[in-house]
Amino acid sequence: MFTGIITGVGRIVEVNDLGRSLQHGKRLRIEAPAGYLLDVALGDSIALNGACMTVVSFDDTHFCIDISAESLRLTSGLDRPGRVNLEKALRAHDRFGGHIVSGHVDGLGQVVSFGPIGESWLLRILAPRALGRFLAYKGSITVNGVSLTVNAVSDSDAGTTFDINLIPHTVANTSLGDLAAGSSVNLEIDTVARYVERMMNAPAPTLES
Repeated sequence: MFTGIITGVGRIVEVNDLGRSLQHGKRLRIEAPAGYLLDVALGDSIALNGACMTVVSFDDTHFCIDISAESLRLTSGLDRPGRVNLEKALRAHDRFGGHIVSGHVDGLGQVVSFGPIGESWLLRILAPRALGRFLAYKGSITVNGVSLTVNAVSDSDAGTTFDINLIPHTVANTSLGDLAAGSSVNLEIDTVARYVERMMNAPAPTLES
């Protein structure tokens, strides 16, 4: 379990095949910030751009994860070298600063526009239509692992467009500053919205006499 509060920005430095066919995944080697891995053990969970992964090896400065072909197909930014947002799994005594994040990507969004507005930045994303019903004004959404607040929502035949306001601190301390129009991003919907949707649409239980 995660909170969407990024604890470091790493860099994928190597992407190696785990096999010769398209059914095989990749092994990623990630460079971590100084001191980031001091409390990490084998088997720990670390979210990369919002996707929960398992540490299979590490040293003082780098760690490796294995990612399946299916996970590669359903995520963005984990198949090539580049910067990634990192978050270690939540511990029982940690401060809960974002919202409940599972580390499972629900779909891919596309950046429509990204640019400065006043002292902040406006990020506009087009989400798949299937995720549109889970997006609400002032609701929560995870974009590349970052817990963010939705400021506007608009539905169309192409999908659901939503706006996010990013303060300079978020742009400077996450990899969201690397985004541009056309970029693909990992989206995870709010867990609470997921359960509400299930309760509203599940068939009513049959009363037994």
